[in-house]
Amino acid sequence: MYEQIVSIDRMENAVSLFGSFDENIRLLEKEFGVNILNRGSDLKVSGDIEAISAAVRAIGGLLTLINKGEPLNTQNVNYVISLVKDGNEDKLGEISGDCICITTKGRPVKPKTLGQKKYIDAIKHNTIVFGVGPAGTGKTYLAVAMAVNAFRAKEITRIILTRPAVEAGEKLGFLPGDLQQKVDPYLRPLYDALFDMLGAESFQKYQEKGNIEVAPLAYMRGRTIDDSFIILDEAQNTTPEQMKMFLTRLGFNSKIVVTGDITQIDLPDGKKSGLVEATKILKNVEDIQTVRFNEKDVVRHRLVMDIIKAYEKNEEVRKRK
Repeated sequence: MYEQIVSIDRMENAVSLFGSFDENIRLLEKEFGVNILNRGSDLKVSGDIEAISAAVRAIGGLLTLINKGEPLNTQNVNYVISLVKDGNEDKLGEISGDCICITTKGRPVKPKTLGQKKYIDAIKHNTIVFGVGPAGTGKTYLAVAMAVNAFRAKEITRIILTRPAVEAGEKLGFLPGDLQQKVDPYLRPLYDALFDMLGAESFQKYQEKGNIEVAPLAYMRGRTIDDSFIILDEAQNTTPEQMKMFLTRLGFNSKIVVTGDITQIDLPDGKKSGLVEATKILKNVEDIQTVRFNEKDVVRHRLVMDIIKAYEKNEEVRKRK
């Protein structure tokens, strides 16, 4: 049995590190198989030598977040643990403190994982970005945040958000209401993100002025869109023809972000996904970048990550059979 002492400069940092009812420390003990005792402003970590080393690196990573003003929760504690296990904890400083914008409730929107940081940097430095990955990785939300940031900075004059209205078991014609009411359920996640960033009243005002447009993909045909930030969500449900049509709408001083999850394609059997094809065809084109997320970038409930892992494992088994 070995032990190592970790000194913490400030008592408030130690309080943040331990968390409510010592939940953060208990999580570290469980993941690394060590015992952690509090001795004033010092921590005594005991266990086998490799486990101690990993736990101490995790503690250092968590203190980095605390020193940058990040509140600790189960989500980012688990993420730091995963970085330590991959040997990437030294990259933790890259993702903290980079605020994109502030929501109407005063909450800063920041990248929370290395994948999200890479995504934000790609959007900053490229005209077209494909964000591909599982649910809960913040693909759409961060794209909307970047669009709102560009709009507030007057870099663009319009935000355009669109999705394909793929029918999942129901025919649009049988749904109640006019065309807008029929497609609104498909666009709801986009509305929700904009309400969060701008507030319902500001959103309504900008929409009436034409500064914000939320519409199904079919509305993009025949247009050339200048001075705009354009987001295509759920792009795995586009056909190759639709994707080509959409990408060629790009005008001067515009930026396009395309998001989707290629494991959740709702197209009829035999139909190719425009997102899958576009990322292959355009992979070597300058000023276009594809960012791929994985389950470690999930920023929803911990179970979402576990669900994604379970489905991936099941898919691997199915392919082997």
